[in-house]
Amino acid sequence: MRRSKSCLGCVPRSTAALPVERSFAPPAPMQSWPSSDGGFAKGVIDLGGLETRQVTTFTKVWSTAQGGQDGLGATFFKPSPVPTGFRALGHYAQPNNRPLFGHVLVARDASGTGALLAPPLDYTLVWSSGQDGGAGFFWLPTPPDGYRAVGMAVTTTKDKPPLDEVACLRADFTDACEDEESVWSSDKDGFSATALRPAVRGIDARGVHTGTFGVHAQSSTAPTTTLACLKNNNGAYTSCMPDLAQLHAVLAAYSPQVYLHPNDPYLPSSVPWYFENGALLYQNGSQTAPTPVVADGSNLPQGGGNDGAYWLDLPVDNRQRERVKKGDLAGAKAYVQAKPMLGGTTTDLALWFFYPFNGPARAKVGPLTIPLGMIGEHVGDWEHLTLRVSNFSGDLLRVYLSQHSTGTWVEASQLEYLGNRPVAYASRSGHAFYPKEGLVLQGDSKLGIGIRNDCAKGSMMDTGGGRCEVVSAEYLGAGKVAEPAWLGFERGWGPKEEYDIGREINRAARILPRAMRERLGQLVKELLVGEGPTGPKMKGSWRNDERDPKT
Repeated sequence: MRRSKSCLGCVPRSTAALPVERSFAPPAPMQSWPSSDGGFAKGVIDLGGLETRQVTTFTKVWSTAQGGQDGLGATFFKPSPVPTGFRALGHYAQPNNRPLFGHVLVARDASGTGALLAPPLDYTLVWSSGQDGGAGFFWLPTPPDGYRAVGMAVTTTKDKPPLDEVACLRADFTDACEDEESVWSSDKDGFSATALRPAVRGIDARGVHTGTFGVHAQSSTAPTTTLACLKNNNGAYTSCMPDLAQLHAVLAAYSPQVYLHPNDPYLPSSVPWYFENGALLYQNGSQTAPTPVVADGSNLPQGGGNDGAYWLDLPVDNRQRERVKKGDLAGAKAYVQAKPMLGGTTTDLALWFFYPFNGPARAKVGPLTIPLGMIGEHVGDWEHLTLRVSNFSGDLLRVYLSQHSTGTWVEASQLEYLGNRPVAYASRSGHAFYPKEGLVLQGDSKLGIGIRNDCAKGSMMDTGGGRCEVVSAEYLGAGKVAEPAWLGFERGWGPKEEYDIGREINRAARILPRAMRERLGQLVKELLVGEGPTGPKMKGSWRNDERDPKT
């Protein structure tokens, strides 16, 4: 149905409901979590005298149905209701092209000092969509000395918000933030609104995702870059992480179901199966005498980094080699690393999948599909997806899908589900993860050139029912989770593949004009030449946040 035209400054009326007008809810009722002495899923997280809660219900303040993602605009909300004794820290913003699903944190000073929160001294108008009734006005709080603002306030009049609309934080309870996702932008004065996230994110980082947004406007002199995020100053900042029983319960609730492409011959396996079926350890300088790897990997050298001194490879016998390349889906496992993220307010569950072999890439050039010869092929392929779970509630917030040398976060409201368990699709041969079936073209859409990532519903790898094996959870302490020996193997899980990319492309795509072949070669280097076939612990995300196109 058509949406009626409306001015930028007005809350538009529509003949079709926008997705944001309904709230996302899990497909099935959520289970309760096992009880424990810790703070997981108990609703409150203490950041060191500053108690925080997660508010997921809102009152709409201002909306526009123009511009933004899918041309559907965005809506700006205030948290409501705010629990008694807690203070709002800023308003929330979301694109209109998805169901309402988000949160902002509210805070209460539990330090006994009464000094952790303070009202702003004033507000500065950063931008407005117009001057008449119904326009949106965006206000930056002016914090007192020694305090920082962590969010904006929005009104529909020229009047400044009340000073108790949002609170400012004492500076030592804040950390640097950065723009994450664009929420909405307008050509008027170069305005944009973006969701914020901590600038430093990792296992040891203390920045907390507050859920607020920042704005930029070319016409404004207000220093909106002064906005911050919260910081967890609690000495026991992992105290609200799940214990081992809760960890297994979370995996049972959210372990993904992965569709493999029906035309992909290269399937995952367990690591012991790979070793038991002839995987060999090579040492530089002794290539003629490889060592069989024992089933648990206990004869693999530990540490050393990826120095080229050792590497793994498939069996020498060609018949056995081809059989092992195809994997063993029946016994395949998802190997789980559990780690704190966003200052211990979320748990990241990285599920690692091992494929004995990564197949060749294919390019799309206009209507043509071109196999790229050896390009993309390598032994020992590790892929992963990551579940991000709120430690306030135990809710699934989003899922990270690794895609070659980078990846993307997908909000829980945007995923497919079977029951309450998310669905992911592994692409043909390359095994990158995507949230929907179909073709994803990575490359130059203007020239119509790219690397194909084809996803379809073939065999399914259900990671439930014991297929998830927790191999690392350092925050639980020594001895709680025994890491397998193979996890400490830091060298290559396959030999270094050496081939001339230009020569391979000229051979595979010789019918293409030279300029197209050169552009295709650039795309291969950008998209397919990454960290290589090293194990999970050698990936940057083992101790840091996931890599996205921004990083």
